[in-house]
Amino acid sequence: MAEVKLHGFWYSPYTLRVVWTLNLKGIPYENIEEDRFNKSPLLLQYNPIHKKTPVLVHDGKPICESMIIVEYIDEIWPQNTLLPADPYDRAQARFWVKYVDELISVIAAFLHSKVGEEREKARENLWERLRVIEDQCLDDRKTFYGGDTINIVDIALGSFIKFIEVQEDMFKVKILQSERFPRLHLWFNNFKDAPVIKENTPDQEKLVAFLNPLIEKIKAVKASS
Repeated sequence: MAEVKLHGFWYSPYTLRVVWTLNLKGIPYENIEEDRFNKSPLLLQYNPIHKKTPVLVHDGKPICESMIIVEYIDEIWPQNTLLPADPYDRAQARFWVKYVDELISVIAAFLHSKVGEEREKARENLWERLRVIEDQCLDDRKTFYGGDTINIVDIALGSFIKFIEVQEDMFKVKILQSERFPRLHLWFNNFKDAPVIKENTPDQEKLVAFLNPLIEKIKAVKASS
């Protein structure tokens, strides 16, 4: 088997997507933990355009961008397939992956919002986007997006919902309210309790303890630049 390496941040939702995918497929790999403030020369060589993680290196060849990596893995290793076989279903799955990725600006706005009216407005905006997923994307008759097995939409959505859950602990604000989003709440419980996801997701307390000072450091760096 060709050598597989993953450059990433253990706490990153984007890196988590690749970690989950590799483990769902049962693919052995070397994990290379990067430093956000002192990225390795290899990472900068492999991703000279965006200079970001994650980067998957397969047989010496780098692949960048989390969901492109997920699709690449799914094509190279067909076991436990993540993309639907039917062309229409596959197109629909890609639509929802794109919609989920567009959530990042709304999630970031909540993350950087100030306590009070600004944070409340940011939460309302996030609720509006999550309502679309609740009403149009998820089906409470299915365990996961595609049915009984985790697929590409679950991977994409799960990483961001996990990050929202972490923000709830950080700011002591409830976003994923079960009465407001019953389908999303049920789906996320199914997803995070799946053994391969549970075994390869960082501990919640560890994430919160690490991210609180990290986010303040990132804010300070941005303010000074």
